[in-house]
Amino acid sequence: MASIRRTLSPLYHDRPFDNGGAPFSPSSISSRTSKHNSAQFLSFLTATTDPKSSRRGPWRRPFYQFLAFFLIGFLLGMTPFGQIDDMNGTDRSNFEIKPPNSVKREEVGVDGVSFVAEEKKKEDFDLVVPRKLVIVVTPTYNRAMQGYYLNRVAQTLRLVEPPVLWIVVEGNAASFETSEILRKTGVMYRHLVCKRNMTSIKDRGVHQRNAALEHIELHKLDGIVYFADDDNVYSLELFQSLRQIRRFGTWPVAMLAPSKNKAILEGPVCNGSQVIGWHTNEKSKRLRRFHVDMSGFAFNSTILWDPKRWKRPFPHPTRQLDTVKEGFQETTFIEQVVADESDMEGVPPACSRILNWHLHLDALDVPYPQGWVMQKNLEAVITVR
Repeated sequence: MASIRRTLSPLYHDRPFDNGGAPFSPSSISSRTSKHNSAQFLSFLTATTDPKSSRRGPWRRPFYQFLAFFLIGFLLGMTPFGQIDDMNGTDRSNFEIKPPNSVKREEVGVDGVSFVAEEKKKEDFDLVVPRKLVIVVTPTYNRAMQGYYLNRVAQTLRLVEPPVLWIVVEGNAASFETSEILRKTGVMYRHLVCKRNMTSIKDRGVHQRNAALEHIELHKLDGIVYFADDDNVYSLELFQSLRQIRRFGTWPVAMLAPSKNKAILEGPVCNGSQVIGWHTNEKSKRLRRFHVDMSGFAFNSTILWDPKRWKRPFPHPTRQLDTVKEGFQETTFIEQVVADESDMEGVPPACSRILNWHLHLDALDVPYPQGWVMQKNLEAVITVR
């Protein structure tokens, strides 16, 4: 049998071996394994003892991402959005943010005449001034035209800019029909009842207005009080002008004469907003101090519950009197509110416009339908052919 002998490969001639062993001898393999384990142990000791190497870990990348996003968010938060007024470059550290509202000026020609149209500019961050509360007092009672009158006043009050409080006063008891109308108007209201017996009273409206004045004084309502009877006709401009009154305002009222064939003007004569005289056409009323209709004046409600503010302290509350003759309720009430014409304001300036009418157009001898519903049709029936 022939034998084959392999010689040692020249590849391993230059490799040193420990203790002169062969390349794949157990001694050489164990020595290499021990060296590899010792190297790993030394690298572990170096990583645990070196502080610089301990800072290098898998948390570095998330940390840098968080830092980058934080800086981007901070810069976006500090960036002003809007129109920046640089003050012509004089003060670049002062940034004033302005809203986009600006003044627009343009020339407009109408029929060959040119003029400049300018839109009003809203000032930056103006404070909103609250409007004064308008307190409208309306006495009412059951009659044929009551529903029509209340709805007419309600439709006018719906057009007035809020806040508006409508105080409707009935006698003895609150009717269901009146409550239904008030609920459907969309106007803020209070439905009051005057508990006083009205059978032996000539002017029931005096006590009904006093019930409203007691309510205003009790709850300290702050606004402008106006007595608006339900059978009068009012313009929208009247209620808009009430908020201009500081203490006591008055204006002329047009009314029909009892004969219904001419109009009578009653109220102040003004020079600007100063009252200098009075319009009156009835000789029997010339004895009155102030010639004003009940619907021709309004006053600040604080006079009722804070008279010392207006330097008019009274030992008794400000109320209308039922002991005076008809036609004198207005002047006796106004004498409790103001001293003379110097405390009054003409509305509108110069008292140049009629803002409401007192017509006295109640239908006479008309049966009052129960619940404002006619149970039967008209007596005259015509058949359709």
